[in-house]
Order: sequence, then C-alpha cells, then structure tokens
Amino acid sequence: MSKKLLTTLAIATVMFSLVGCTTGTAKADAPDCKAAASGESSEKVEVSGEVGKAPKVKFESPLKAEKTQRTVVEEGDGDVVAVEGSIVTVDFAAYNATSGDEIEKTTYKKDGQQQFTLDEAQLLPGLLKALQCSTTGDRVVAVIPPADAFQDAGQADLKVGAKDSMVFVIDVVEISEPVKVLPRAEGEAQPAEEGFPAVELAEDGAPTITIPDAEAPAELKIANLITGDGEEVAEGANVTVQYTGMVWGTGEIFDSSWERGEPATFPTGGVIPGFSKALVGQKVGSQVIAVIPPAEGYGDAPPEGSPIGATDTLVFVVDILATQ
Repeated sequence: MSKKLLTTLAIATVMFSLVGCTTGTAKADAPDCKAAASGESSEKVEVSGEVGKAPKVKFESPLKAEKTQRTVVEEGDGDVVAVEGSIVTVDFAAYNATSGDEIEKTTYKKDGQQQFTLDEAQLLPGLLKALQCSTTGDRVVAVIPPADAFQDAGQADLKVGAKDSMVFVIDVVEISEPVKVLPRAEGEAQPAEEGFPAVELAEDGAPTITIPDAEAPAELKIANLITGDGEEVAEGANVTVQYTGMVWGTGEIFDSSWERGEPATFPTGGVIPGFSKALVGQKVGSQVIAVIPPAEGYGDAPPEGSPIGATDTLVFVVDILATQ
C-alpha cells in the first residue's frame, strides 16, 4: 500500500508489518544500547547548518562502507534514548553515496517531518542501526552499505544500484510517549450495510470476507462494522492496524497482517488514497470495511508481482488498534 518506498523514512522491505509501539528508554536505563560505530566514511561527510533546518551536505563520491557507519555530528540534550520499538519523529536528507545525487527531497519543510517505529520488520537494517541510541536533538550522519539496505536488488525507482551505499543526514525531532495498542477492534457492532461484502470474525478477530455476486461499485464505499470509542485518527497521524486486503473480482487475498501474525504501523499519508480515507476520522477500536475502486487505489500502476490488476477494485477490512 506504500505509494513510494522512500516517501517516509520507513524505507521498508515490507511497508506493513510490525508493531511494538513503546516509548524510548531513559538514558540511565539504557546501558545496553549499542549504536553503530562511527567510521572513516561517515566522518568524511561534512554537514553544516542549524539542527532542525535543511543541512548543507558535502562529501566526495564515490563513498563506500562495508557495514553501517554512524557519526553524531551534533548531540542533542534529550533525556530519552531511542531503542528498538521507539516511535521517532525525524527530518532527513538522503543521497546516493556513489553518485553524490540526492535520493529524495529533504523533509525540512512545513509538514515534512516523518514518524515511524524503530523495528527491524519496518525499517532497512542500516536505518535501524543508525537511529538506535539517538536522543532528541541529535543530528546523525549514516553511511549504509547495500547489505544493510536493498542488497543485490538495488532500488531502481530511487536510482540506487546494487553496489551503491547511501548517505543519510537525520535530525531526531522527538521520541514519542507510548501508546496503548489494542489486540483487536472493540466497540459497538454495527449492522451490515447493503451491497458490502459479508464479514465473519474468527475467535481471535481475524476476518473472513465474502464478496457478493455483483459488480463492484464504481465509487469509494466505507462502512463501520464496529465503532470504537478511542482517540480519533487525524490526517497524517501514524496508525496501528490489523487488516486483510482482497481483490473484489477474484476473491483473492493479496495482503493480510493477520496472516503475518502481527499488526502494522504506518502514516495515513503513506498509503493509497482510499485506504487513508477509510482511516482518517475513525476512532481507535473501530473496525472498518472499505471498497476501493482503482482511482482511489493503485490506478493503472498496481504493485509489480501482485495479483492486483489495473482495473481491480479492492476490499479492506481494518481493525484500528492505536494512533499517534
């Protein structure tokens, strides 16, 4: 459901997976936090400018690293350390270390900051290594080799080749307070709406979806199956969910966090439009069903290798477990 792999700093091998939404750890309580070591390559990256504003970055290319290198160029004064599972808000700039070209425009602009969970299932290993042990106010330089990024596949969309290392300059803006993650949707059950697929829940809450013998609707349709009473999901917020996605025309499940055995966390702005619209304004604890036509989904460019066609309507059943 990710619109672009680097649209958020969660350059995920699988955008949806994970979640242990916990806070960071107080410095005094984190003696075992092991950051990636600084190295010759990361120390060659020159960074100037005020933390929190777009940096000026200079390095001689090509720049390589055998393993992830991390140099803290400015130390923050925060009293919480980011550890695996922490929810972290950042600004960043990213570069191809071979060509020196910027991979994606920086996030140092209004509403540009990104928030994600530090988890090996959600982040590239090099980013996880670069950010662990950071604290609020840190400016971190990381040089990440292919082995800790896209490996032999590279990432053509980002113009990162199989042998290209990457350079990141990251400002740690905030390490958030913990959020409670529900095990499943909980609230008031709602009567089924006419024309929607039927949904039956297993004992653990996992849905079974039955598509009606009818043409898919041409417009986006959203309905509540359960209405929760938790915090409302704001536009741009991070959301933790359990979900199942199915193709209307074939009844084939193409993605399911239930099948992976763990919920997923992502920003509402980092998914297809129809999925985002199904979440924003809902309350934690709710279960939502969304019927998403191609224009509100992937359009004529569905994910390569997926069972989704350019004209396919999608069905999602989503349990909203937490938001921040």
